[in-house]
Amino acid sequence: MDKQYTPPDIWTHDAESGGQWASINRPVSGATHEKALPVGKHPLQLYSMGTPNGQKITIMLEELLALGKDAEYDAHMIKIGEGDQFSSGFVDLNPNSKIPVLVDHSYEEALPVFESASILIYLAEKFNVLLPKNVVERTQVMNWLMWLHGSAPYLGGGFGHFYHYAPEKYEYPINRFTMEVKRQLDVLDKQLAKSTFLAGDELSIADIATWPWYGNLVINNSYEAKDFLQVEDYKHVQRWAKALLARPAFQRGRIVNRSWGEPWEYLENRHSAEDIDNVLKLKPE
Repeated sequence: MDKQYTPPDIWTHDAESGGQWASINRPVSGATHEKALPVGKHPLQLYSMGTPNGQKITIMLEELLALGKDAEYDAHMIKIGEGDQFSSGFVDLNPNSKIPVLVDHSYEEALPVFESASILIYLAEKFNVLLPKNVVERTQVMNWLMWLHGSAPYLGGGFGHFYHYAPEKYEYPINRFTMEVKRQLDVLDKQLAKSTFLAGDELSIADIATWPWYGNLVINNSYEAKDFLQVEDYKHVQRWAKALLARPAFQRGRIVNRSWGEPWEYLENRHSAEDIDNVLKLKPE
């Protein structure tokens, strides 16, 4: 590092020096403005953005639809870069102001579900798929689901932030988080050398949770770090990531609540299957 940082006796928020998110994020919770959220026609309403955490839920919903489940949904874009997550309507659903949030209107009183792992478990149990009932098999799925939710912050909030997003690049944090991300990739690679999917031979919510982070990392060059991390070395992760992306539900779910990429790679708001169909038709043959 070029200079040594000495922490002050009392920390204060500096919105000018923290990069692109510093002016949006705050050290306090609560709404910054009044705004109601839209509500579509389906019982399931998703308020999200197509980040890895958001992709988990849209992929899950598309997998449910592919399985013939009555899981039609409306997906409303929450532009976190513009502070939509701090609207009064969103904070009423999730006081932590993080995407995604699912609201199930099929009950007498609408039920909000926040935290992506909670949403995945809720949907798996509601529709009785992708999470085994057998205690041994269920525990294996839950092991890997919780592994992801303990590991992804090192990838996104740690490595991704300091390597890609931080306004200045410093060797120590980049080295620290690179070491951990490569260790995580090695953990995945060794597990996937033994089984088709993370928890065995059947797709589960553990795979759906993990692919948007590590699948995107190894095949879609997340954080422009493909060469830096030598992702081609993780052959079993590569095999798993490509096999999941070949599934129609993954192709459909990954484009929802996005506003970037090629024209066939994003759909800000989704209200019907035809919305996705029309976007995917734009892809060149």
